[in-house]
Amino acid sequence: MIRRLGALGVALLVALGLAAVPAQAHPAPATPRPVVFVHGSAGSGQQFQTQAKRFAVNGYPIDLIEAHEYDSTFTLNTMADVWAGLDARIIRLLQTSGQQQIDLLAHSLGTFVVQGYLNSSPERAARVANYVNLDGRTAEAPPGGVRTLAIWGEGDQSRTVAGATNTYLPEQGHTETVTSPESFQHSYRFFTDRSPQTTAIGTEARIQLAGRAVLFPQNAGVSAGSLEVYELNELGLRTRRVATVALSGDGSFGPITAKGGARYEFALIRAGAAVHHFYFQPFRRTDKLVRLLASPPGGGLGALVETSDRHAAIVVNRNKEWWGGSDRLWVNGHDILNEATSPRVKRTIGIFAFDAGSDRVTDLSKPLPAFFAQTFITGVDIHIPALGLTTVVSQQRGTSGVPDAFVIPAWPSSGHRSTLTFDDYV
Repeated sequence: MIRRLGALGVALLVALGLAAVPAQAHPAPATPRPVVFVHGSAGSGQQFQTQAKRFAVNGYPIDLIEAHEYDSTFTLNTMADVWAGLDARIIRLLQTSGQQQIDLLAHSLGTFVVQGYLNSSPERAARVANYVNLDGRTAEAPPGGVRTLAIWGEGDQSRTVAGATNTYLPEQGHTETVTSPESFQHSYRFFTDRSPQTTAIGTEARIQLAGRAVLFPQNAGVSAGSLEVYELNELGLRTRRVATVALSGDGSFGPITAKGGARYEFALIRAGAAVHHFYFQPFRRTDKLVRLLASPPGGGLGALVETSDRHAAIVVNRNKEWWGGSDRLWVNGHDILNEATSPRVKRTIGIFAFDAGSDRVTDLSKPLPAFFAQTFITGVDIHIPALGLTTVVSQQRGTSGVPDAFVIPAWPSSGHRSTLTFDDYV
């Protein structure tokens, strides 16, 4: 069991984590249709990052794989707005690809959005060849008469979309049903009538990174500010600036040319807000669904984080639930996951960690209530000194061997935030 790692030990883990599966060329289906993913509550295109890369390594053009994002609180858009945007996206992809239909997936609340969309008109349903309903709404018939696969995770194993192919993954969490290799295999086979060549991500030598900086959870773009992208060494320290991007409109950035298997920091800089540093595990393939989830300056969940010159504040994300008692997550040697801070029923994918009360005391006996009250989120009281480096190490449930690890600067929370995103795959 890991208790505490020195910088050298963590550097070794990180270096080992860079060992990559070589990229292999696999033939595409004869005529791959565009693929569109619709996220659920408090979601974004981020949930489809891994599956997009799995489709790509199995021959799909990455430019034909997109996510349709919206404000799942429905304060910035109506359902009619979301449907109209989905119309425009599908029509554009059909024109670009020369195809007559797309393949569509939706998760959780997104299944409510998409079932209503497909049932709303024959014209909309006719543009969709296949639909995958991921751990969401039941139905008495395939929506819009579209050929449907329903994938269900843990929970009620009697849920069904009548007349569809219903597949049950009872040991997988709610978000895990979107990102798991098993879910990909079922979806790929449903779309193509054949099994994928691989579920491994592989590594390309030169890659492109693109995405959006957005305000969580509304998915409104960060429309004013700049983004600085840095390549990092094994200790999470900057070695060179790769790009500087002015943000506007919907917060889009890229494509940025990068090295497959390298680590990068995305620093979001805005007036009136702390500098927000985003860290990811090594990008192994071209990724056009990078999402930088931020709060409005002085608002949102970011306003609930207590700050100090003496302690750092981090957010740790993974699009596979953190199960206290099964997953392990060490911050500077403290395992912050347990049945109190992240019970399985909480379906946690985001963890806020900082020194509540700025008292230099760590208390992991209970979660921070304001964060625990949020969907898919928890918060923990841990003193992370704003000195030197912060180490964050994860051991995914059901795995053994070398854990995943981050080493990052211990930025003082008075002027900085850090978000670390672990891969949802091993």
